[in-house]
Amino acid sequence: MKAAAAASLVFTVWLSGCTKSGAFAGGRHAWTQPGVLRIAVTEEPKNLDPLLAGTTVEIFIDRLMFEPLLSADPRGNTVPMLAAMVPAQGNGGISADGLTIRYSLRRDAYWSDGVPVTARDVIWSWHAIENENNDVVSRHGYDDVRSIEAPDVRTLIVHLKRRFSPFVNTFFAESDQPYEIVPAHLLARYPDINHVPFDAAPAVSDGPFRFVRWQRGDRLVLQANRAFFEGRPGLDRVEIEFVPNEDTAVNLLRTHAIDYIQQPSIQTYPALRTVPAARIVWVNVNGFEGMELNLSHPDLADRRVRMAIAAALDKAGFTRQLTYGQETIATEDLPDWIWAFDPSVKPVPFDPGAASALLARAGWIAAPDGFVHKNGRRLVLLLATDTETATHRSESLLVQAALRRIGIEVVVKYYPLDLLYAPQGMGGIQHGGKFDLLLYGWYAGIDPDNSSQLTCDNFPPHGYNDPRYCSAVMDAAQALALSHYDRATRKAAYSRIEHLLSIDNPIVFFWWQREQEAISVDFHGFDPNPVTESWNAWQWKI
Repeated sequence: MKAAAAASLVFTVWLSGCTKSGAFAGGRHAWTQPGVLRIAVTEEPKNLDPLLAGTTVEIFIDRLMFEPLLSADPRGNTVPMLAAMVPAQGNGGISADGLTIRYSLRRDAYWSDGVPVTARDVIWSWHAIENENNDVVSRHGYDDVRSIEAPDVRTLIVHLKRRFSPFVNTFFAESDQPYEIVPAHLLARYPDINHVPFDAAPAVSDGPFRFVRWQRGDRLVLQANRAFFEGRPGLDRVEIEFVPNEDTAVNLLRTHAIDYIQQPSIQTYPALRTVPAARIVWVNVNGFEGMELNLSHPDLADRRVRMAIAAALDKAGFTRQLTYGQETIATEDLPDWIWAFDPSVKPVPFDPGAASALLARAGWIAAPDGFVHKNGRRLVLLLATDTETATHRSESLLVQAALRRIGIEVVVKYYPLDLLYAPQGMGGIQHGGKFDLLLYGWYAGIDPDNSSQLTCDNFPPHGYNDPRYCSAVMDAAQALALSHYDRATRKAAYSRIEHLLSIDNPIVFFWWQREQEAISVDFHGFDPNPVTESWNAWQWKI
């Protein structure tokens, strides 16, 4: 994704220890099942094909079974997985003109049916992403590939259409849409992969675990893949339980019925910090909590209206109230720990009076009913978010009340996570543009590349530009950031990008994400990278 990976600070906080003397057996508590990790996730996946993943939960689960070419360590440094080394200009992996990338594949990677993982699998997986019949969420970076050669089964030579500096950390790597390789020998016979048996029951895997069963509405069960190329996994079995209610998940951890809650929202923090024999792991990620505005809505196409909405929202108050002091107020999207951050960028200040004045300049005049009207019509906006996340439920009410104070009526609608974030072709609310305002958390890759959210050619299904924001000035800044491999040029371009965001406000950024993970003290080897927790799952033990 870039020449030098962003560094991420990852650290842990021990909140409580063992509370019962004599509770240990073999170095663990009596309630822990040796070799069996029980995980609670907030949603049931729509499928198990890693090329059709649309949520962080689906990516987390898929990564237990499938591997990318490249991953990242906990500090955000790029590391090889299926690739034998990380391509760079210094090792001959990237050509001098930046248009040719060479990969060598490791020789000890096999699918769980004994078939070797080869260049054919990578090439077919790329074709599947590019196949317009497949409901992939994003093709960002993949559609910059002109062609791929395979001189032999272990070598890939990728030819790009144009210079794309984040390519190495985008192409089957830790990008904002981290895809893994899938088995061509099982899937190549299908014209599309949207409704094939593999989606519900992957017959083979090349990761540390293999599929056993999916009990719909209840759980997934995975078994250790003892032929995994990094060695036999430390766990025998993983059981992933679908627990949409976060209070229930906390109680399951408290009663030791589970060992790990994946990404509980920050609103659970007061309860989690009191769970005995558990700890919270905090992970700085390239992500934010915010609200995107759908610019295809005629009223939100007016920049003055978007700026008024931003001015009406007390981001500092939201952050204090909703994160218990555990998160940092965002300026724009790039967090302050990443190398592209520019401290001179200032967001729209909280000022309800200025917000009302902006609405008036846009023709929205306060009426006796307390709402603003234009041409006899009240300004009404649909705010969408998910049903599962407690923070989003509270946040939606705060936004609704804040915008009501400047005369905007907000109707809130809640959706299940799998529907809210489903690919456009599967009827997704966010990617299908079926909202005016949308509260969400965003997690990007290890590169500051945010073009998949902000450029004109990344409207779904080609990317994550769900606000439908299109600016020639933004596109020019993004082109500069993406076509140069040197950090100084890219940093200047990202400064321009962040300043444009503070003016155009297609997204209002509340706080930068510091991801919360709640685990049993008996769970060892858990060391998330900035993109996914399960990247090193073969090292987990309990």
